[in-house]
Amino acid sequence: MGHQVKYIFVFGGVISGLGKGIVASSLGYLLKSKGLRVTIQKLDPYLNVDPGTMNPFQHGEVFVLDDGSETDLDLGHYERFIDDSLKSINTTSSGRVYWDVLKRERKGDYLGDTIQVIPHITNEIKRRILAVSKNDDYDIVIAEVGGTVGDIEGLPFYEAIRQFRLEIGKDNTAIIHTTLLPFISAAGEIKTKPTQHSVMKLREIGLEPDFLVCRTEHNNHLNESLKQKLGLFCNVQTNNVFESPDVETIYEIPLVLHKQEFDSAIIKKLSIESDSQDKNIEYLDDFVQKFKAPESKVTIAICGKYNELHDAYKSILEALIHAATKNKIKANIKWIDSEKLESNNNLNSLFSNVQGVLIPGGFGDRGIEGKILSSKYARENKIPFFGICLGMQCAVIDFARNVCNFKNANSTEFNVKTDHPVIDIMSDQIDIKDKGATMRLGSYACQISKDSILHSSYGKESIQERHRHRYEFNNVYLKEMELNGLKVGGINKKLNLVEAIEIDGHPWFVGVQFHPELKSRLMSAHPLFDSFIQAAREYKNSN
Repeated sequence: MGHQVKYIFVFGGVISGLGKGIVASSLGYLLKSKGLRVTIQKLDPYLNVDPGTMNPFQHGEVFVLDDGSETDLDLGHYERFIDDSLKSINTTSSGRVYWDVLKRERKGDYLGDTIQVIPHITNEIKRRILAVSKNDDYDIVIAEVGGTVGDIEGLPFYEAIRQFRLEIGKDNTAIIHTTLLPFISAAGEIKTKPTQHSVMKLREIGLEPDFLVCRTEHNNHLNESLKQKLGLFCNVQTNNVFESPDVETIYEIPLVLHKQEFDSAIIKKLSIESDSQDKNIEYLDDFVQKFKAPESKVTIAICGKYNELHDAYKSILEALIHAATKNKIKANIKWIDSEKLESNNNLNSLFSNVQGVLIPGGFGDRGIEGKILSSKYARENKIPFFGICLGMQCAVIDFARNVCNFKNANSTEFNVKTDHPVIDIMSDQIDIKDKGATMRLGSYACQISKDSILHSSYGKESIQERHRHRYEFNNVYLKEMELNGLKVGGINKKLNLVEAIEIDGHPWFVGVQFHPELKSRLMSAHPLFDSFIQAAREYKNSN
């Protein structure tokens, strides 16, 4: 029999958006720093099977794993903090749970049983929690439950966790409840009643928190008196009440919690033997200091159409932070609405004082001409340019129209009848009708061309990167474009797909069909973002 895996469940109360995912990720970072093997799982109560078809305005970005799973953006935080590549079992939803149970019912696996939430749905949830470490790969599994305690959708998950704790022993589990402590300016004090009621709701379900992590705002901090009050009314030991205050960067949260000995309290509760050296704390402290005191600044223009919700581009923003901080640079973001750009006649003013242009991924034709204009402006003015997925396709369209003189060149995603389909649907996507989990998803190989920006950035000739797309570079036009100065920076040899393009004579112009932002980590900035930020600095210094 293997060692006993310990399980930590992270819940949220009062309101959504408190940063449960950051708390879970921070704890994962701290526990790994103590030499423990840690993974993190997301349990989402929504009925979508996965977030793949959700509107970015509603749910933020879709984070793709190596195995092609389309997941919640919180899994991006998990990977960035614990520096580990997660798998499909690290995420589940009510939709996925019900889907799998009902498929088994149709097959007759339940031998005529009446299918009910208890035991069938709760048993499936428990199976998925256990499956994360079925081979004893980890010492600790952290499971974050999405939503807020009291939501009707979350009840099967809380019930499953209640049963789970009884089955494996409460000593092998811990419950962290994240809540809000609002400051009422008229009264001039922090109020604890919302947290008390949230814990009451949790206790009604049969669960009791071992730890409270209280979100505070605007320098209205948790004091000893409030900790004692919360401990008394929430039935939590006073020294197990912690604060998560406003900070300049999310990467400061592990340090804030470590200073309060949050990780030590968890270790004590679960009776775990660990390394006391905290080997990664010094690195994180140095990272935060670099972030707060940069030696120089650059401005990066992000030309997208979901700019109102920055979470739609969360991984890109974090990848820029990783790379900029590594280089002791502050990367300021200038948000450019690609749809409004289409009617703007003064691009010089719009792109003034910009040292880098980035076009992120996306779908649909809204704002597409603005993105193509952005690529054209960066190409003609020798501004460092980074096109990601759709961003690369926009660069190809610009090059085809304005350098190769392919009039009205386009992607068949936007114009099926275009005379020059320089971007076309992949052959294996033509007959696909369903939208969910049907794109080219997950990690694929890319062979890098020598004497390319990609080669100098990665320092190797073969890489694996994550993808999420249906359309690709049309090789029919490749030779003509190469004759006009387009360079292929990387290809997938097995499928003969262009994975990356560059432009001769431009100091830094890179378009990639994959999503490099998904593999950038707190402790290892992605090579392409690192190179892009350096190019932006060089452009600023020379202009």
